[in-house]
Amino acid sequence: MAATRGSAPTPPERGSAPTPPGADPGLYGPASVTWQCHGDPIMWIAGVRALYLQALHPRAVRGVVENSDFRSDAWGRLLRTADFVGTLTYGTTQAAERAGARVRRIHRSLSATDPATGERFPVDDPELLLWVHCAQIDSFLHILRRSGVPLTPAQADRYVDENRVGARLIGLDPAHVPADTAALAAYFDKVRPELAAGPDARAVVAFLRSPPTPALLVPGRNLLWRPELAYGSLPGYAHRLYGRAAPPAPVITRRLRLTGTLLRSIPAGLRWQLPPGHILKAMRRMGPGSRPSAYTLRTSAAILDRPGRA
Repeated sequence: MAATRGSAPTPPERGSAPTPPGADPGLYGPASVTWQCHGDPIMWIAGVRALYLQALHPRAVRGVVENSDFRSDAWGRLLRTADFVGTLTYGTTQAAERAGARVRRIHRSLSATDPATGERFPVDDPELLLWVHCAQIDSFLHILRRSGVPLTPAQADRYVDENRVGARLIGLDPAHVPADTAALAAYFDKVRPELAAGPDARAVVAFLRSPPTPALLVPGRNLLWRPELAYGSLPGYAHRLYGRAAPPAPVITRRLRLTGTLLRSIPAGLRWQLPPGHILKAMRRMGPGSRPSAYTLRTSAAILDRPGRA
């Protein structure tokens, strides 16, 4: 079972893949659910869903609008975010800690203006960091499962628990971060009254639907970006706030499964050649048994869900 709320994150299980002597597994390691899942190509769509969801918090999105160049450097921002997630997941402990320290340092220097009150607030306000974290983890987990990744309920809980490590690196106390899917759902129930789709959120949505892209990269954008799928997978309250009818859930699920199948048909070795190559570096460090694949979780379910943990 995932650690209870308020306790330290459960350390990843060891032993499913031999670790070379002296190798640093990083913050997660090959036996974690996170290690196996974050290499899945559907994560791109999950990231876009997270942006749609995060934009519904007026203060959080104001912090982005006032301090970000996302309109002029959309792809650079996206790649930097992917690099950060990749470093935390597959990098060495030192590299992950260093990346977290850099993010915390940047956030400490930034502030924004509350769109409702005019009050200045720090971007690293723990409530805002918690919203960003929970919206991201919820989106990652939702899209992975809905697109066909075979996570059991216990593995889903473990994924939420494991990623409290990432929450710590952006400046949160893990004891105050949801430790399982039930706690994550309870958090969204609690924060929902604070959400709204104001002008900033609508500007982000308009941008996400068609980010500026060089002509040569448009085919790749159309394959990976899929903003309509990311938007369609949002929860019902998000659609109501944005003022657009939710598409039929079965249609979105079928399309997510089809898209996941298509993306996963691209050889992993080819996908992982793209910079910055976190997964290939991790496999060289940890050995061939560390190759990530969400489908290996089918065979490890008996380990992760064994009595005393399920």
